[in-house]
Amino acid sequence: MLTAIVIDTTGAAHTLHGKAGDSIMQLARAADLPVVGECNGSLACATCHMVVDPDWAARLAPVGEDEEAMLDTIFNLKPTSRLSCQIKLRADLDGIRLFLPA
Repeated sequence: MLTAIVIDTTGAAHTLHGKAGDSIMQLARAADLPVVGECNGSLACATCHMVVDPDWAARLAPVGEDEEAMLDTIFNLKPTSRLSCQIKLRADLDGIRLFLPA
């Protein structure tokens, strides 16, 4: 079992558990966190936006063209903003920390 830690807008930490290949969006929705994911991970919206802890951001694959286009549609973009549907759990990301945007 792998974990991801999501910090909500109140500062509360939520530990999510999943297996390799699960998306952070799927896990957050299953944990009833306020992550919409309207397009179910098809890169057609940005409603699963999260901010990756800078200590973890470099471990992720670079932002692809389609993800970049969706990120450009949000107003509260941060340097480590990503779409959580595009972050899949894997062993080297065990314990990754992300923040729900305000």
